Amino acid sequence: MPETTSTFEHTHFAGTSLPTRNVSRVPILALGTALGSFFAITFILCVLFDLWFPELAMNAVWAPLLPGFSWLSWPNFFLGFVESFAYGWYIAAVFGPIYNFFTARFG
Repeated sequence: MPETTSTFEHTHFAGTSLPTRNVSRVPILALGTALGSFFAITFILCVLFDLWFPELAMNAVWAPLLPGFSWLSWPNFFLGFVESFAYGWYIAAVFGPIYNFFTARFG
């Protein structure tokens, strides 16, 4: 009967004395696309909500959050859409590397 070795013995024999960690990193491209799409879709839903319920409209709140945006024309709609998508990418570009850094250190 052939002799078998356990994974520990093989790993120990290979000179690996530290336990291996499965560190998951967040992919920045996927995170940016997902967050950007989420914010862009949310922007569209908020515009539709404001059009359907003008007495509850929140467009006055958006002006400080979306530079150059004012209510509502097609150019301003597309500006708000692009800025919303860009906010998602900003969060991904800042949060993703920070998360990956700390996951590599403490994960």
